[in-house]
Amino acid sequence: MAVERTFAMVKPDGVRRRLVGNVVSRIEAKGYAIVGLKQLTISRELAERHYGEHKGKPFFEGLVSFITSGPVVAMVLEGENAIAGWRGMMGPTNPKDAPCGTVRGDFATTIDENVAHGSDAPATAEREIGIFFPELQG
Repeated sequence: MAVERTFAMVKPDGVRRRLVGNVVSRIEAKGYAIVGLKQLTISRELAERHYGEHKGKPFFEGLVSFITSGPVVAMVLEGENAIAGWRGMMGPTNPKDAPCGTVRGDFATTIDENVAHGSDAPATAEREIGIFFPELQG
């Protein structure tokens, strides 16, 4: 299996609740390299680019409002099977469906405030890395 990169984010609820260290520790313990990491408050323009595929859907405004509500920690992870691996570590989007031992199962409170984000496919990872870490793209 080839080494791949994925985009990962600790969302505003995770930063507010001081879960960044825990999430980073889990990533490192799994063996993924963190090749990019920054804390930032996402602008509306950046949020609209990030969630562009959802524009026009009823939940779009809520996504943008939440992701711009406070600082996030954005990361680029690298390792074998990083996309599926990180998504498995996060658990399902809805925390009530997320098993214990996953980030969302252990820490998320609602489907809207679910602590973490991860790219769902290679094309998405490339797009999201390009938005948040253009210097690492290519």
